[in-house]
Amino acid sequence: MATSPPFPTYPPRPGDGVLRHPHWWQRRWVRYGALSSLLALSGLVILALVRRQTGTEGFLVGLGLAVLPVPWLIAAFRWLDRVQPGPWRNLVFSFAWGACAAALIAIVANSFATKWIATSTADPASADTLGATVIAPIVEESAKAAAVLLVFLFRRRDFTGIVDGVVIAGITATGFAFTENILYLGTAFGTDQLTGDRGIASVTAATFFVRIVMSPFAHPLFTVLTGIGFGIAALSAERQHLRRILLPLCGLLLAMGMHAFWNGSSTFGEYGFFAVYGAFMVPAFALLTWLAIWTRQRELRTVRAELPAYVLAGWLGPAEPFALGSMRARRMARDYARHHHGRPAAREVARYEACATALAFLRHRGRAGKAGPDFVVREQELLDELWKRRHVARPALEYASRASVPAPAHWGAAPYGYPAMPYAAYNPYRT
Repeated sequence: MATSPPFPTYPPRPGDGVLRHPHWWQRRWVRYGALSSLLALSGLVILALVRRQTGTEGFLVGLGLAVLPVPWLIAAFRWLDRVQPGPWRNLVFSFAWGACAAALIAIVANSFATKWIATSTADPASADTLGATVIAPIVEESAKAAAVLLVFLFRRRDFTGIVDGVVIAGITATGFAFTENILYLGTAFGTDQLTGDRGIASVTAATFFVRIVMSPFAHPLFTVLTGIGFGIAALSAERQHLRRILLPLCGLLLAMGMHAFWNGSSTFGEYGFFAVYGAFMVPAFALLTWLAIWTRQRELRTVRAELPAYVLAGWLGPAEPFALGSMRARRMARDYARHHHGRPAAREVARYEACATALAFLRHRGRAGKAGPDFVVREQELLDELWKRRHVARPALEYASRASVPAPAHWGAAPYGYPAMPYAAYNPYRT
């Protein structure tokens, strides 16, 4: 039975159907091993560099203070990604890239560029200013953007829109800021050890207040602009090559510009930093937060709009589009499954919700003419995943739908305009 309107077919490519053995460098375990080794090596090198600059005691103090905002930032981005949660491996890679590879690139490149400028101009003061306002934004934002680009290219199925770009970019920047904060706080602690300053008047306290209390969102805010560019590019059709290239570049340039403006705020006078913070950074943070939440709500509306087609085909129950389009109902469904069948059942319901959301987004792209050549295969994969989990997920989602809104007099009357059908006994595979 057809589950969606017909989409254009794609002619077979030359060599399709011919069994090929991938080269050794194309094997998944080789790529994973090489990437893990690269990140581990970068982590060891950055650890040695930071420890050499701060000392062991300064490193430990910086580490203890720098880790404080990390759980809150990660939790915020995970909350934003609850509609269609990306796999943890993407988030772990993004954080590791930001904390290890991007931080190493930034430290080496910034130091080299600043020393070169100081030697060429014989003016160390201007070299430091130029390095902070020009070199650092270009190097750091490019290094962080590399993680977003890698996920966009090699985990394309997990990168479907603006929210995915915001989450990957934000987690990468959180990792980068974590390493950078260790360096700044550890160096500040070393300075206090030499001068004997203690308490609230110390350099460590001032650095902690500025970087951890006032602006823990600074690096994520910059890099999120790059993520939005990639997210809009992900929504573009495959044939729109120019748009898919220019949009991420525009986002990267905006991130560099905002980063440079923030770094240069200290040169705007005695109160330049606070003026830029209050008049620019806080409104920009509020605007991007609103955009991210609005995008998340739009994704839920897409789920409610696209899934009724699969209700008509018998793949989903009549109440499921509403339940899957409400975060409250989703949580109630998982709680119901956990209470009655244990944690494994709750995980199955969560997986069912994720697959149904991915199916809705896939159909939305298809109706907009942006589906890739694997549309039919991917649709069938997701439908199979739903069908395998229907016995656990359907009762939980039906309960959540009933509990979320007043139930109609007769449930078979199909709430929300969905046609009534005995879906428990209906099997699309038999048609």
